[in-house]
Amino acid sequence: MPAWKRFKKNKLAVVSLVFLCLISMMAVFAPVITTYSYDEQNIEQRLETPSRQYWMGTDMLGRDLYSRVLYGARMSIAVGVCTALFSLVVGTLLGALAGYRGGWTDHLVMRGVDLFYIFPSLLFAIILMMFLGRGFVGIILALGATAWVTQARLVRAQVLQARELAYVEAARAMGVRSIPIIFRHILPNLWGPIIVSLTMQIPSNIMAESFLSFIGLGLQPPFSSWGTLANEGFRAMRSYPHLIIFPGTILFVTMLAFNYLGDGLRDVLDPHNREGVIS
Repeated sequence: MPAWKRFKKNKLAVVSLVFLCLISMMAVFAPVITTYSYDEQNIEQRLETPSRQYWMGTDMLGRDLYSRVLYGARMSIAVGVCTALFSLVVGTLLGALAGYRGGWTDHLVMRGVDLFYIFPSLLFAIILMMFLGRGFVGIILALGATAWVTQARLVRAQVLQARELAYVEAARAMGVRSIPIIFRHILPNLWGPIIVSLTMQIPSNIMAESFLSFIGLGLQPPFSSWGTLANEGFRAMRSYPHLIIFPGTILFVTMLAFNYLGDGLRDVLDPHNREGVIS
């Protein structure tokens, strides 16, 4: 059965995919579908409740919360995806080399992985942010510096199994070198588990960025993410709950959608689950 037909059987995964595509398109076309700029202040209309003019109300500086949520989606989703891609490249390269070469290469990489697992990832990211600065690139590097270890362990385990298969042995017998074997023969057959892991990492990265922004180590004003909006809304949560309800709800639903999408992709792409899905 084709992968797409199997995927369509998981209704939650399909709905999640549609929602993520929708929120991503709204974030990309935010300047077109918003009436006010994310940094346009109107002090006379500060802390307005949701209305026809301001669908999600305004914040403490009179800025349109709807615009800021959509522009914040740009930053939050971009950080989540870019950090996952960073960890994908670094973790896949190191994990593949460690699993295929073995010996001191494997020992060196895995000791580094163990070291990063021992040290709290968020604490390490906070320390890096102090040196890298509060910027988009700094956040990606700080979160990616610890996110790659999960990808590396996954790829290493898969490569350890794949290197003993017949087609890899045949390539070695024909004199093919290690790097071409890894990139031409082994990794193309591992993209299923890798893509599933990538999808599951994105919500974790979004949550980590939101936490950093919530404690004041995120993007610098006037730029915002869902984490910075939640931080601003938390200060006035009792009197003006709309300031935290809208960004918090969208953050929660987006993370839930990524998790359901990851579950759907795992059922389709993970060979260990295919038999159960088909039956």
